[in-house]
Amino acid sequence: MKVLVIKTLLIIVILSGYIVLAPSVPVGKKNAALTKQIDSMFKADQFWRVEFTKKQQKEKSTYSDETIQSKWAEADRINKLRAKAIIKKYGYPGYDLVGDSSDSFWTIIQHCDDDIPFQEHVLALMKKEVDKNNANKENYALLIDRMLVNEHREQIYGTQVHTDPKTNKVIPFPLKYPELVDELRKEVGLEPLDTYIKKFG
Repeated sequence: MKVLVIKTLLIIVILSGYIVLAPSVPVGKKNAALTKQIDSMFKADQFWRVEFTKKQQKEKSTYSDETIQSKWAEADRINKLRAKAIIKKYGYPGYDLVGDSSDSFWTIIQHCDDDIPFQEHVLALMKKEVDKNNANKENYALLIDRMLVNEHREQIYGTQVHTDPKTNKVIPFPLKYPELVDELRKEVGLEPLDTYIKKFG
């Protein structure tokens, strides 16, 4: 259920436009075919999450809960296989290779929660691109936290949140350095934690 909460909140954040794109994209030869493939994967990734969110918000959906859950799991499974093939062939696809679709690829990796070793492998490759300003450092921080929370460890940046059953308020999962969290967030371009949390209110 913990992972499901994170997944649900992530789609809401994505729909509200939280993902920050790099201010400048490195010059390089774009791979149109790979960009198209990632865009197709992202569309599949988001479709069933949007339908799930509709259900959660009591909005109309033409799909049953069972269909949504089944198709959601299937889309994630197929996307993970396709993502592994991309990583094997290209490494982490940065802005110079696929433009803004690099952020879409990151979203797909975020959703590979059932394969933490794969996420860890991608994280190492992504770090190389972040260091070259060729991938989004905010997204990199989000992936670090997501992996830590999925491993039941304390997160660094406070990006993974859940609803406290006692207060019914959105709070971050446990932090490793609570007294330094805003300083650490600033280093990767994230806003203060309190401001971030208010977006879920």
